[in-house]
Amino acid sequence: MSTERQRTYTWNDPAPIAEANRHLSGLEFVRGLVDGTVPHHPTASTLGFRVTDAREGFVEITAEPQEWHYNAVGSVHGGVIATMIDTAMGFSVSSTLPAGVGYTTLDITVRYIRGIKGDGGSIRVHGFSEHTGRTTATARAEVRDDRDRLLATASTTCLILR
Repeated sequence: MSTERQRTYTWNDPAPIAEANRHLSGLEFVRGLVDGTVPHHPTASTLGFRVTDAREGFVEITAEPQEWHYNAVGSVHGGVIATMIDTAMGFSVSSTLPAGVGYTTLDITVRYIRGIKGDGGSIRVHGFSEHTGRTTATARAEVRDDRDRLLATASTTCLILR
C-alpha cells in the first residue's frame, strides 16, 4: 500500500502580473488581486493562498493549511508561513506606493507562537505597513486562526525601489 500523494495545480504567467504591478499604484494592484482583475502570482498558486482584503497600509491573506504544507514533524512548515507573512507585509507596503515604485524585502523576523495543522480551519495573515519613507519602509504581521488565536507575528524592513 503506497502512502504517496499527488497534487496537480495551475498558475498564471508571471509576466503580465509583473507588468500590472509596474503600471498600477500598489493599492490598485492589491485590490486587483482581491477582486480578480489581477491574477495571483505563481507562489500564491503553489502554496494555495489568496489576498482577500486590501486597504491602504493593510493586506489580508487567507489560506487553508493542507497536508502538503507539512514539515517532518507533522505541522505546517515555518517556511510556508514565512512566505505568506512576507507577501502580506510586502503588499501592505506596496499599497502605500505610487505606480512605478517597487519594493523588496531587506530583512524579515518571524516569531512562531503555535504550531499550525491542517485540521484547524483557515488562517489569516494580516500585514500592516507602519512607515513608508523615501528609501525604506517597515511593516508588521500577525497570523491568526479561525478562533482568532495568535499563531505567529513578524516584522520587516523593505527597500523602496524608485
